[in-house]
Amino acid sequence: MSRKTTCPITRDQFRSKAKPVTITIGEVPTLVPTKEFSTGSLGWYLNGKTIIEIDGKPVQVQLGLSLTIIGSKELPQDAPPPAPAPQPVEEAVA
Repeated sequence: MSRKTTCPITRDQFRSKAKPVTITIGEVPTLVPTKEFSTGSLGWYLNGKTIIEIDGKPVQVQLGLSLTIIGSKELPQDAPPPAPAPQPVEEAVA
């Protein structure tokens, strides 16, 4: 049985330091934005359409790319933000 991989970064490091990744499809560079998946994993995600030429003819293709940081799902979730301090209520002047 293989060992579980631990993620070497924190969620905060991912949010503040991770940059979009550029991939090339055909000869067109495409930017893949960072993503926090609903599963809790961190990574990059792209979904869309592009055109690729085959024998000089353009064909439209569907893109689907998911790059997931292994072990990121197990990172501790953020603590909930503190509740805002109550604001004083101003009385209406009659």
